[in-house]
Amino acid sequence: MVQEIAPTTAIQAELGSHQERVAALFRAAAHSVTRDEGLMLYRDMTLGRRFEDKCAEMYYRGKMFGFVHLYNGQEAVSSGVIKAMKPRHDWFCSTYRDHVHALSAGVPARAVMSELFGRATGCSKGRGGSMHLFSREHHLLGGYAFIGEGIPVALGAAFTSRYRRDALGETDSDAVTAAFFGDGTCNNGQFYECLNMAQLWKLPIVFVVENNKWAIGMAHERATSDTEIYRKAAAFGMPGEEVDGMDVLAVRDAAARAVARARAGKGPTLLECLTYRFRGHSLADPDELRCEQEKAFWARRDPLKGLAAHLIDHGLACQAELSAIGEEVDAEVADAVDFALSAPEPDGSELTRYVWADD
Repeated sequence: MVQEIAPTTAIQAELGSHQERVAALFRAAAHSVTRDEGLMLYRDMTLGRRFEDKCAEMYYRGKMFGFVHLYNGQEAVSSGVIKAMKPRHDWFCSTYRDHVHALSAGVPARAVMSELFGRATGCSKGRGGSMHLFSREHHLLGGYAFIGEGIPVALGAAFTSRYRRDALGETDSDAVTAAFFGDGTCNNGQFYECLNMAQLWKLPIVFVVENNKWAIGMAHERATSDTEIYRKAAAFGMPGEEVDGMDVLAVRDAAARAVARARAGKGPTLLECLTYRFRGHSLADPDELRCEQEKAFWARRDPLKGLAAHLIDHGLACQAELSAIGEEVDAEVADAVDFALSAPEPDGSELTRYVWADD
């Protein structure tokens, strides 16, 4: 992985405990990966990064409208968790920062980009936009504009899996649900209520906290009495784990353990992934609150560069292969934009369609 550069004592004091925590986790354990797995993870993260970069370009060119919250910097969490699960078998629930979760879950780039342009070919038929991506086919239960809204939905999916097995006798019902949310959500009631119910009924769910230190413009340390969110799992008797959210291999290993526990009927896990968003809260955010020293600290931990270094250092890939993946992804993203721009807008006569589940 990327060589750690320790900040000076003065900078440490300014940067706060979030950076100190992730620095302590750096290379805490050795993580192995095969060539095929490594290239798959690298491609998935590259797709997420390049897709978001293109969204920013389209937004600033006036081609994309509405609220757009990008995921740059947090790709290791999405790829690490979702790629440790079974596609179209397990379930995923996102937030308003949902583009990359959708891509990791297998929703085609064309369908995601079309939705961001409000086109009928979008995964939510052009009705959802950036914050409300949904795909039943890919088991994506939606993005949610208000924090905490998705956690009860994810809990319901986990309950369904357990109910079908225990009450209806469907022995193959072992799907696990991953609920993604941010550090700011962990001060909301839904978080605690759902942790309690999940542990009480031993539901197959993994609660994934993407702790990127900032809840819009509120620093985590200023808003939370106990900043170590993973420790809150102990109050409910469930395992909690702190993970370097900039290391996709660490995230994948932690997620695999949590998913295995859930699938075996041993109940939920709370994963706190320490990560960082490289852009402002949304594309309308000038990002003036975060200091340059803080941004520089996290830029050195770029998850894409970290995985690339690991693959090259361990002889699993060469730079030419990784560059070829980048070119392939760029072509896929460009195709998604062309497809979305030429796709039709929803028919006005169908304004009330897709409101009910039967549609």
